[in-house]
Amino acid sequence: MALGLNVERPEEACSDENCPFHGTLSVRGQTLEGEVASTDMDKTVIVEREYDVKVPKYDRFMKRRSRVPAHAPPCVDLEVGDTVRIAETRPLSKTKSHVVVERVASADATEVAAAGGGD
Repeated sequence: MALGLNVERPEEACSDENCPFHGTLSVRGQTLEGEVASTDMDKTVIVEREYDVKVPKYDRFMKRRSRVPAHAPPCVDLEVGDTVRIAETRPLSKTKSHVVVERVASADATEVAAAGGGD
């Protein structure tokens, strides 16, 4: 793949110039994985990542989360709850410096797995 990542090219084509597959946007730097928390904006999604931070005083872990705005090309169909992989790119706006490159799991598959595999 021309991206330098091991991801599948979407079957659907798009005419977005900020699409890493069908446009001229190049990816670089880190790749992150998280869950889509919001799709309210046009061509932008909010990807939420949860991680644990050690609190030495209590010798326990505390949950933290980060919310990363990412460009969502039209060829990648996304819904709230989908698990996605995003890649760093040049700044696309004041807050956006990432682009969605792959949908790892859909929201439906996540719900089935959380419910016990559908048995």
